[in-house]
Amino acid sequence: MSAVNYGDGLGVVTVTYSPGETLAPFVDTLAKATTRPVQVILADNGSTDGVPEAVAASREGVTFLPTGGNLGYGGGANRGVAALGPDVGWVLIANPDIEFLPGSVDVLLDAAARWPTGGMFGPLIREPSGEVYPSARLLPSIGRGVGHALFAVVWKSNPWTRAYRQEQEPVERVAEWLSGSCFLMRREAFDAVGGFDERYFMYFEDVDLGDRVGRAGYLNVYVPEAEVVHIGGHSTARASSRMLREHHRSAYRYLADRHRGVLWAPFRGVLRAGLGVRAWLLTRG
Repeated sequence: MSAVNYGDGLGVVTVTYSPGETLAPFVDTLAKATTRPVQVILADNGSTDGVPEAVAASREGVTFLPTGGNLGYGGGANRGVAALGPDVGWVLIANPDIEFLPGSVDVLLDAAARWPTGGMFGPLIREPSGEVYPSARLLPSIGRGVGHALFAVVWKSNPWTRAYRQEQEPVERVAEWLSGSCFLMRREAFDAVGGFDERYFMYFEDVDLGDRVGRAGYLNVYVPEAEVVHIGGHSTARASSRMLREHHRSAYRYLADRHRGVLWAPFRGVLRAGLGVRAWLLTRG
């Protein structure tokens, strides 16, 4: 557990990398999502569009924080959280292309009061089309992982993908992990697990975090009464092939970390080869 006696303040951290026109709506809708004072940290991984600096300069309570390089999502988020003072006991971490519905952050904070052992709290996330994104899921297992990897593209309704994605009636419930695109976290829980594992440049850092939060004795709680919209993929769209390869590397790291030792070596070898072939097939065009 954290040795710091944090206050009840709210901090918001977003990792920016040339976010373009999405960042201003992020900050502006956040202002209507909570009645609390908010410290906003723009943990910048090397933007070249000038937008994070301009947004920080034009809005109160927003700080531009260069991280010193492209550290990936988890690395940038960790730097942002570290910059918050001890008065901040609640941290909301979100992508810069999130737009908040009015009151949504306060709804997450209200839920946190109902779940004293909750460590992470995730809202209902909608696509711009209005479709609900399955943001509260089961942890990947070997069986679900292989089935999802083999069939998700060609057979979207396969049972392994459906089980993994947990697409069901949106009710407040405990999940095994929550989407890293937007979540509220007790800062003591963030400290207890050491924040994000920075070996994950992008993808699976939220799966890994949710797993470690659960292992530390906290709950991951899905709160669909709180809603946000995820515009989606702005900064990664320019490098989709690279991001697909990164996704497969992160998937291997997650599963290999949980299947260590000599006895699991054959499995890791097959896993690495299979994910490599899948990445090649998806990116060869």
